[in-house]
Amino acid sequence: MDPAPPSCVEPAYRVFLDSLDYLPTADVTRIQAAYAFAAKAHAHQKRMSGEPYITHPLAVAGAVVEWRMDADAICAALMHDVLEDTGTTKHELAEKFGKEVAELVDGLSKLDKMEFASYQEAQAENFRKMLMAMARDLRVVLIKLADRQHNLQTMSAMRADKRARIARETLEIYAPIALRLGLNKLYRELQDLSFSLIHPHRAQVLSKALNAARGNRKELLTRILDGIRDKLMHAGLRAEVFGREKSLYSIFRKMKDKHLSFSQVLDIYGFRVVVDNVPTCYLALGALHSLFKPVPGKFKDYIAIPKANGYQSLHTTLIGPYGTPVEVQIRTREMHNVAQEGVAAHWLYKDMDESSADLQIKTHKWLQSLLEMQTSDSSEFFENVKIDLFPDEVYVFTPKGKILAMPRGATVVDFAYAVHTDVGHHCSAARVNHELAPLRSELRNGDLVEIITSPQASPNPVWLTYVKTGRARSKIRHFLRTMQNEESARLGERLLRQELLSLGVVPISIPAEAWDSLVKAGGQKSMEDVYTEIGLGKRLPSVVARRLLAREDLSADSPSNMTLAIHGTEGMAIQLARCCQPIPGDPIIGSIRKGSGLIIHTHDCPTIRKSRSAEPQKWIDVEWEPEEGKLFDIRINVEVKNARGVLAQVASAIAEAGSNIEHVAMDTDPERLYNTLRFTVQVAHRNHLAAVMRGIRHIPEVIRIARERGGEA
Repeated sequence: MDPAPPSCVEPAYRVFLDSLDYLPTADVTRIQAAYAFAAKAHAHQKRMSGEPYITHPLAVAGAVVEWRMDADAICAALMHDVLEDTGTTKHELAEKFGKEVAELVDGLSKLDKMEFASYQEAQAENFRKMLMAMARDLRVVLIKLADRQHNLQTMSAMRADKRARIARETLEIYAPIALRLGLNKLYRELQDLSFSLIHPHRAQVLSKALNAARGNRKELLTRILDGIRDKLMHAGLRAEVFGREKSLYSIFRKMKDKHLSFSQVLDIYGFRVVVDNVPTCYLALGALHSLFKPVPGKFKDYIAIPKANGYQSLHTTLIGPYGTPVEVQIRTREMHNVAQEGVAAHWLYKDMDESSADLQIKTHKWLQSLLEMQTSDSSEFFENVKIDLFPDEVYVFTPKGKILAMPRGATVVDFAYAVHTDVGHHCSAARVNHELAPLRSELRNGDLVEIITSPQASPNPVWLTYVKTGRARSKIRHFLRTMQNEESARLGERLLRQELLSLGVVPISIPAEAWDSLVKAGGQKSMEDVYTEIGLGKRLPSVVARRLLAREDLSADSPSNMTLAIHGTEGMAIQLARCCQPIPGDPIIGSIRKGSGLIIHTHDCPTIRKSRSAEPQKWIDVEWEPEEGKLFDIRINVEVKNARGVLAQVASAIAEAGSNIEHVAMDTDPERLYNTLRFTVQVAHRNHLAAVMRGIRHIPEVIRIARERGGEA
């Protein structure tokens, strides 16, 4: 039976019950039972304002009812805090209200029973859980957004620093999610509430200025509104026309981003035209363009190409009276509903039209794409999702004519990963509008993009410097991390094996108990983990060998007497230093750098002299193991007389020696007598480099040639 609510709650409860008139009686009875359960569970709790706690879940449920959602969603909204704040269990909820309600409530509950290193880590993990629940059932996020909305509306009793922190989190995450789901009305309210909590004084000043502007511009706005209505009526078009006002936060952002004063923000007001069908939208656009001149480049057709959240409208900017810019949005009633309420606008439609069904499919795909970004690092996942929530989209085409929405600034590599992970991993080149384009090329609206793949291609760490989407960033990092760990494990096993052999111990002779003891002592799960740490430079092979053999007479600080053979093509675990660019034939030495693995330098590299004497235990003697077909970059400086055609002669000599020029630059002598040509060329080994340099020396204009040493490590 429905208990009488507290007297201060009763009016709101009665209004809530009256709003359930769209549901069957049986559903209303379930909702009343859910309210009674929540009221009892929260009976001894109060909000910081002193109100009974039940006022909060009741308000959240009221917002959910405004979206005309089903009984399960409303029950979950009423009980969304009972798992978190009371002794109620998920099993108990499932028994009383069904498994679906219990899953919804569980998806909404925070992970406060788990211990995290920081608030940021807890926030990221909570967000991950919410997204997983969202992907299973979109109602979770709709209830969560209603919960956040009411919390922001009732924060006056909270500490100022906590209010600001929650408001910033809302601006970063929850408001963009609302926008991504097409909940524009809620999106604007979350932004304005957060803005008022973070900058209360600025919000107050802006609000007063907006009220004053509303009065000052009333005559102008009325004139524009009447002009639009008359023009449409004379064109025989039935339409609703009404003004709209920019939100406080969007005005603040425009002032801040463009360094404008309030008086310089001219597009505070805009107009919406709502018509019966799509053809009328375009007829209305033509009529308005004949009334006021359109601003070139300010027309956007989101009907032909909807936004990813389902939003559709025609946008145009006109030059109104006195040169005032007038923003106009033209849409159908159906588009208007979606623009205001997004996915919630179609929640109870049993016979969804094609656009409604397409919107829900797109939303589900977006949620799935967020889950695909998951990494073991919650904070990294959180950052990736934040990148994806601020798209400012461009629309590009696949070769088959499919449209993909990409964030502004997205590159060819982002597009490749948007098509499929394997396409991203193996992309080697691309054609944009039928012309070959670099992988880092930024995409523009209307581009036709074709990805060229190769089985030998794989992600390059440089890609991380220019990709824009969280999905691409996550997939690249995961691939590189996996490859680095695999390569580092192989390198670590080689280093430890050779360290043991240099001490006169054959690895196979060491008992299994010693290996197990080494793993447990270091807190690893397996020897593979130990090898990986050695290969990444996190543990020295000499120290590991000493512990494995349990011999204290070995010094871990002295350099090893082993020699490691390398090809120089091992991948990320073994890297050739950029400062000296060693090539086969050079005497070389390896440095174990923490987190980077083994870095190979030439013996005479000037950048390593101090380190070799200060930390000898981190240096390993290395030698080249022959491998055919691999080319290495090397820098050479060629000083030449300032004569016509000399660059072409040097380039020809390099090509004749079987080398390829990767890069060339030139330093000019102030008196223009000599030039220094700086080449990066590709050679197979030291003898090949000598042949290249001999070929260049034969040119009469060449004064001096030398291999470049030192530089950035």
